[in-house]
Amino acid sequence: MELRVQSRLREELPPPNGHGADALQFEAPPDPLSELKFRMQSGLLQQLDLAKLNGRARPELQEVVTHTIAALLQEEDVVLSRHERQRMIAEIVDEILGLGPLEPLLKDPTVSEIMVNRPNQIYVERQGMLHLSDKAFRDESHIMHIIDRIISPLGRRVDETSPMVDARLADGSRVNIIIPPLALDSPTITIRKFSKDPFTADDLISFGTISPEMVEFCRACIAAKLNVVISGGTGTGKTTLLNVLSCFIPWNERIVTIEDPAELQLRQPHVVRLETKPPNIEGKGAIVQRDLVRNALRMRPDRIIVGEVRSGEAFDMLQAMNTGHEGSLTTVHSNSPRDALARIENMVLMAGLELPIKAIRDQMASALQLILHLNRLQDGSRRVTHVTEVVGMEGQIITLQDIFEFKQEGIDADGRVVGRMRATGLRPKFAEKFERMGIHLPGGVFLGL
Repeated sequence: MELRVQSRLREELPPPNGHGADALQFEAPPDPLSELKFRMQSGLLQQLDLAKLNGRARPELQEVVTHTIAALLQEEDVVLSRHERQRMIAEIVDEILGLGPLEPLLKDPTVSEIMVNRPNQIYVERQGMLHLSDKAFRDESHIMHIIDRIISPLGRRVDETSPMVDARLADGSRVNIIIPPLALDSPTITIRKFSKDPFTADDLISFGTISPEMVEFCRACIAAKLNVVISGGTGTGKTTLLNVLSCFIPWNERIVTIEDPAELQLRQPHVVRLETKPPNIEGKGAIVQRDLVRNALRMRPDRIIVGEVRSGEAFDMLQAMNTGHEGSLTTVHSNSPRDALARIENMVLMAGLELPIKAIRDQMASALQLILHLNRLQDGSRRVTHVTEVVGMEGQIITLQDIFEFKQEGIDADGRVVGRMRATGLRPKFAEKFERMGIHLPGGVFLGL
């Protein structure tokens, strides 16, 4: 059973005490088999050598678990249906080999994000919408056991002295963990799932994120080595779009990627992947993105891709863009293209350099050519809503102009947003670069013809 969570009127929310006939359910229902499953798992671990179990393949382990549980059920004189027995065995194997109740959600290809708020409250994201999962942990100690299983292989720790940690699962999924005393109600886990098969431009077209015409425009921008910033809020698809745009980079170029954590899945043969390093237990030895950007400049890159610019590395990235490293790509959290520039400006100031604001803005106006802004709309869909050119400077202000803009036309009968990207009629200055490089776009593309 799952609960779809949508924006509704305040009076539809349950009262604070959670009672009332019309109250929505915000916790997974109790599992009638949970107590029996816990007893079976405890009995199983008493009879079998856990170290040997961990070394076995899942099918072999499942066979061992099946026979052992059958014997334990016979001892307790418990009768289960075939479905209940199969489910119990699968969940116990998940506990021993995987991440317990999170394991089926990690295997579900329709789930893009997993959010553990409390033991009996696990939300998932599907197609941009939140749903309450029917999965649950036994208690907070069960959550902490799974957290330990996630971070132990990475040599990381989380405790009261260090109650926050970012990690990565074996499949590349990004994990954030925060525990009490910072998380007041319960240890909390947030997992941004890693796609085994990265989305392509055709996928984004089918999702409505971008139009076929916009794909060809973006392909031309990458071929012309424009420096591109992808902006948007959390979960709007910035990294996905960055991954798609990177596919347009020629295969004979050397690409250096810098990430925290590594998520990009470039397919070109000449890619050097760099990832930040957190501090050790003593709080020393950290390598931040700024260190990696500086090092990348010594690696003869044709392109530098910074997965997400967050701090002082913004200054080094702008320096690279202004000193011959054209065609660089990055993402930034922001609410609009104008906000993206303000965020980058603030991050340059975080580098600790005493530069006047006008000097910083001159660098930005010279280095950046294009901003692609993404939004997540009310129906959960992710759309490129602005394609904005960084034109130059007027006084102390960086001037921008929208080349394409998403126009919403309404909501259909299924609640989906209806709209399309439209050209504003303004021709970008960098269109001259297309012509010099022999890149031809359909006539009238900037006029919406």
